[in-house]
Amino acid sequence: MLRLTISILWPSFLAAALAEGCFFSLFDPRDWLRIDGLHELPPMACYTIGFFFFWTCCAMASMLTYHLAKAPNERPPCRD
Repeated sequence: MLRLTISILWPSFLAAALAEGCFFSLFDPRDWLRIDGLHELPPMACYTIGFFFFWTCCAMASMLTYHLAKAPNERPPCRD
C-alpha cells in the first residue's frame, strides 16, 4: 500500500510543481488580489494554495490512470 501511495503521490508532486511554475509564470497573484478585493491574503498563500490545488488534481489523474491500467481478472485465460 505504501508503494502504491508513493507511486501516485511522487509523480503528481513533480507534475504539480511543473504546472504551478508554468501557471504562475503567466499569472501574477497580486493582480487577482486587486480584482477580487482579497487584500489580506499574501501572494505566498496564493502560491501555496495553487500548489496544493495542482497537486490534488495531478494525484487524482494519477489514481485514475492506475485504476484504468489495472488488468481485469474477470475472464480466465484461454486453454487450448
